[in-house]
Order: sequence, then structure tokens, then C-alpha cells
Amino acid sequence: MKRTELIRTILERGCVFIRHGGKHDWYRNPTTGASQPVPRHREIKEHLARHIVRVLTKTD
Repeated sequence: MKRTELIRTILERGCVFIRHGGKHDWYRNPTTGASQPVPRHREIKEHLARHIVRVLTKTD
């Protein structure tokens, strides 16, 4: 999955950018409080992309 597609997906689901890290950018879902790093690679493996979206959009 392209990084831009992943970021577009998590932003559409209500997540916000927190900060730049060393090799990752951090995003948080203000509703759930969940945070996840997103690597700064052009391509992100599908498995990792699904995991990031799942953690950020998980509702308890």
C-alpha cells in the first residue's frame, strides 16, 4: 500500500497527526486515545498497513 493512501485512510477515520519521529510519523485517534507510528517509506506492506488502521480505529 502506498504511504499516502494509508495516511488518507487514517485521516478520513478521524485520526490526527501528532509529531515526526526519527523514521516514523505518529498519528493518534482522539476518540480512543490510541497512537501508532507510520513509517516514512513509499510502500508499506499490506499486513502492517492493516494493523495500523485496525489499532487506530478500534472501538471498545
